[in-house]
Amino acid sequence: MFNKILIANRGEIACRVMETCRKMGVATVAVYSDADATARHVAMADEAVRLGPAPVAQSYLRGDAIIQAALDTGAQAVHPGYGFLSENPDFAQKLADAGLVFIGPSAEAIKAMGLKDAAKALMEEAGVPVVPGYHGDNQDDGFLAEQAESIGYPVLIKAVAGGGGKGMRLVEEAKHFADELSSARSEAATAFGNSDVLVEKFVQNPRHIEIQVFGDNHGNAVHLYERDCSLQRRHQKVIEEAPAPDMPEAVRNAMGAAAVRAAKAIGYSGAGTIEFIVDGSGPLREDGFWFMEMNTRLQVEHPVTEAITGQDLVEWQLRVASNEPLPKTQDDLTINGWAFEARIYAEDAARGFLPSIGTLTHLAFPATARADTGVRAGDAITPHYDPMIAKLVVHGATRAQALGKLEQALARTEVAGCVTNLAFLGALTRHEDFAAGRVDTGLIARDQEALVAEEDPTPQMWAVAAAKAAGLDGIAPQSGFTLWESLARTVPLDHKSGSMDVVLRASDNGKVNCTVDGQVFEVETRDVWRVDGVKQDTRVVAHAGGISLFGAQTHHFTLRNLLERGASDEQGAGTILAPMPGTVKAVMVAAGDSVTKGDTLAILEAMKMEHRMTAPFDGIVAEVPVSAGGQVTDGALLIRMEDPEEGAA
Repeated sequence: MFNKILIANRGEIACRVMETCRKMGVATVAVYSDADATARHVAMADEAVRLGPAPVAQSYLRGDAIIQAALDTGAQAVHPGYGFLSENPDFAQKLADAGLVFIGPSAEAIKAMGLKDAAKALMEEAGVPVVPGYHGDNQDDGFLAEQAESIGYPVLIKAVAGGGGKGMRLVEEAKHFADELSSARSEAATAFGNSDVLVEKFVQNPRHIEIQVFGDNHGNAVHLYERDCSLQRRHQKVIEEAPAPDMPEAVRNAMGAAAVRAAKAIGYSGAGTIEFIVDGSGPLREDGFWFMEMNTRLQVEHPVTEAITGQDLVEWQLRVASNEPLPKTQDDLTINGWAFEARIYAEDAARGFLPSIGTLTHLAFPATARADTGVRAGDAITPHYDPMIAKLVVHGATRAQALGKLEQALARTEVAGCVTNLAFLGALTRHEDFAAGRVDTGLIARDQEALVAEEDPTPQMWAVAAAKAAGLDGIAPQSGFTLWESLARTVPLDHKSGSMDVVLRASDNGKVNCTVDGQVFEVETRDVWRVDGVKQDTRVVAHAGGISLFGAQTHHFTLRNLLERGASDEQGAGTILAPMPGTVKAVMVAAGDSVTKGDTLAILEAMKMEHRMTAPFDGIVAEVPVSAGGQVTDGALLIRMEDPEEGAA
């Protein structure tokens, strides 16, 4: 076993690997960018080495610098986590050339599975079913359009070097193929440095079920059962579970056997995932699943597999990389209970899941769940990296029990300082089809409007927030009130739904009377919060960013400075602003152009994703102060449009 390893990653996966290393007595070396100098993974490690500035190309993608850091610190091996260099065969080979162990598969295995087209051909040879499609070298636009017609719409365009939904587009009609192909190529080139794509049949009512596989250097390979990752948004996983609902044992065995064949076909060693697209239009069948791709690394959702098998997959990785045989045989592995993982992101579900940035002024997770996180209260979610805050994992004896625990754990997770998807995740746990196990990859898109619907705070919530802001919680009856017993105190609060001036008065019984928009509520603030005698199902926290009420729906309030002049000139509907800092990838219009509602005006690249800025109405472009390649700050003007009639006046 190794004495010391370097972890070539950041965030929650770096912290996750360190936890297992601590348990095994293995010292750890962290690497970091300037933006991560005080990050949690740096604090957890035994040693830490700076790589460079915040951009990943100047820090976490600097393979040579990482190798030098490993050599300088005496590390014997490098764990790549996921993302960044985890599936880079050149990096794996350079590590071997430097006398270091790559805690993952060989460079040859990564190459074999790295390009989707070549991987599918290899899988066909190994007897693993693959989705019908074109996976060849001809990248001519017209030829690919012909292939799409031949396959039959709907089709998926996918980056051959892709992953995580980047460079992937669903095309339902031929007339949209050219535009979507161009968009997929552009995103693939940015994300992977390779614009090549493949085209394959889109399976109707698809389920995304993947098999966790593990191989060693002694010819052994096993699977650790399946994970259902069908609950997706824009091809990105949201909530994963293990095992898959309604999975017949015969189908489980067939998929597991196919996954092991796939691993053995390339002499695989380490952790890997075989991803299948499954026909979910009826009961699962032994002939109703097809190979999509293999991820030659540990997956984000590996904790649900750990929960149902009782195995530490990072420990397995370390043991296999140090040339030990697999810790268990296939017959030793069993499924115990059910597990769910929910990905908590800094993103605004109501605004098209727009990534959010900000400082985490408050952060707390419930003791009833496993929380894998790379951040702490006081840390910042920046535009430089993926906006994941944490993964919340629960385990129960049955699916219903585990899902109930997930709903409760989400409601008891407290995050303030940036917008999160917590309410959206909670709504998913209550979705009728998801609760019943009727899951496919289109579920979120079909019901997105209802799932992202936001509730405004009730008058009772305004009252509680005002009492907390005034510092009156925990005050015993008759103590602290007499000084202003006959006086009114105004607490000006802001919420994203609006503003309110709440008037507080002490009552004779030591409680607080709060007037909210003409309604008077009696608020008790000692031990628990009660309004008019009714206990409030919410947790109230004051922090640097204001007052937060946590529950199934989270509400954040801030104190308004009455001396500041309010913003009186709201931006007009035709003013398109940058929703976050980023790079202008493309500008499609110029001043004077006529555009139609929904037309793409510009593309902003931020937080590893492309964001299309579209026309809010039919009109004329009045101003374009940005150009392709330029950097913009949050709120910067990108495009200004005007009404056609106003433009002609």
